[in-house]
Amino acid sequence: MAKIYDALRRAEEERRRRAGDEVSPVAPLNIDPPPAAAKPRSARPSLWQRLFRRAKVRRLEAGGATEINKRRISIIQPDSYVAEQFRGLRGRIDAIGAERPITSIVVTSAFPGEGKTTASVNLAAVTALSLGQRVLLIDCDLRKPKVHTSLGLRPQAGLAEVLRNEVALDDALMKVEGANFEVLPVRGRPSNPSELLGSPEMKKLVEEVSQRYDRVILDSPAALGLPDAKAISNLCDGAVLVVRADFTSQQDVESVLEMLDRDRILGLLLNGATVDQARYGYAAS
Repeated sequence: MAKIYDALRRAEEERRRRAGDEVSPVAPLNIDPPPAAAKPRSARPSLWQRLFRRAKVRRLEAGGATEINKRRISIIQPDSYVAEQFRGLRGRIDAIGAERPITSIVVTSAFPGEGKTTASVNLAAVTALSLGQRVLLIDCDLRKPKVHTSLGLRPQAGLAEVLRNEVALDDALMKVEGANFEVLPVRGRPSNPSELLGSPEMKKLVEEVSQRYDRVILDSPAALGLPDAKAISNLCDGAVLVVRADFTSQQDVESVLEMLDRDRILGLLLNGATVDQARYGYAAS
């Protein structure tokens, strides 16, 4: 990059010399002439400053795309190591399901940013790979929903509109391109998310979709500090708790386990672990 900037600066200096301009070797570049009433030349960003900003924006955009792809890696790379780990989680849930019915599963974490949406999306994806399985993923985070962006969806209606009886459930459901499951996303962000998630309408919704689908996965808000995860957990057959390595404290994990009721916990998912830690990434309750 430095060589490119130097070349651009030399070219600009040569252009100015030919035009009869006096150029200081350390003068800032300004290829675009300022229009009338524009900022003084010394106050305007130089060419390499503008290029640096553009490069920074591209890096941020690329980072955002990378993060989104990580959330749906089981769809993009179904044979990847990560996808295999989610197959292992699916297998553990199926084993427990052989002892008691498990249709609806809430996925949550102690705090935001621990990977619960990533877990929800990938668990839905690998579960839908099973032959004959009808799978539904519900985004229950009415404050900061991420499922639709993770899957590249543009919902016209969502969970809040269904719970308020503004649209029918079938009109809000969306199919995922390249995957064999459906999504009930979030479109509008209501002012009373906790009340909606704890409402009789939410209970009826979970009961209805549990009859229509073989597996329903609910992406819940973080458990600590909000009543949402507890309300959703009470409606489900089981829960998966996502824990981020070197981030979530043991005390916080214990608090969530007590809040959600240990008997509902199907397993813990260790996210962001090293290879050695990953050997203990899933723990059945």
